[in-house]
Amino acid sequence: MFDTTTTALLRAVFDEVCEDVSRYETGARTHVASRILEAATNGDTSLERLKQVGREALHEAPSMWR
Repeated sequence: MFDTTTTALLRAVFDEVCEDVSRYETGARTHVASRILEAATNGDTSLERLKQVGREALHEAPSMWR
């Protein structure tokens, strides 16, 4: 679906946004990944926009971060 460059960008954004989220917080991590993928699918592939989407998703995510 995405080329290798975009896939690497998405992974880097996800890793940065979730750097302080435990790997066991699967609900939060899944929510963030889903929102980042949704944004990219809709054509939002700028680094800053994807980070913003990821941070917003993390804030909304069901987790201990609230």
